[in-house]
Amino acid sequence: MTDTQFIEELKLKSIKAYSKLLDDFQQKVFSTCISFVPNKEDAEDIAQEVFVEVFNSISKFKGDSKLSTWIYRITTNKCLEFIRKKNTKKRFAFLQSITGNAIPMDKTNYFTEMNHPGILLENKELSATLFKAINSLPESQCVVFTLHKIDGKSYQEVAEITKRSLSSVESIMFRAKKNLQSVLENYYKNEH
Repeated sequence: MTDTQFIEELKLKSIKAYSKLLDDFQQKVFSTCISFVPNKEDAEDIAQEVFVEVFNSISKFKGDSKLSTWIYRITTNKCLEFIRKKNTKKRFAFLQSITGNAIPMDKTNYFTEMNHPGILLENKELSATLFKAINSLPESQCVVFTLHKIDGKSYQEVAEITKRSLSSVESIMFRAKKNLQSVLENYYKNEH
């Protein structure tokens, strides 16, 4: 079945096409969710929302990008919505100012998925600090950094997902690294 036929089947709400879509994308979408939201339950919830959105919006899919790019775009947006909600609720420790207080120990268990392939850090506390730092970046930097560095997507894929030019993605990545460096330096200055 070609991509075009597959998309037509999805638009006709074919159960067979949807189960193929789930088979093909469930792990990939979950992996991207975990990159933004390093908590298994939350990432699973978001991944489910992504597939509901795909189901409801497939009729609007114009085919001006690859199906996978469109799905990753929805995934990224759902993750950002989730992070924004968290930000407004100020529920989790990693949303406290990174330069302020250290993360209370009982909160670090929020970061359940530190064995994610993109996160090869030697200890969970450090990972939690890094996520706190990434979430403090401006949204465009947070998205580009997360998709590229944590989720392992190429600059080209990131450019397609974010609808930006390759050079724009590269310069955002450069700024994100610089900002992260200074945020983390501040954190360690205040910690030690």
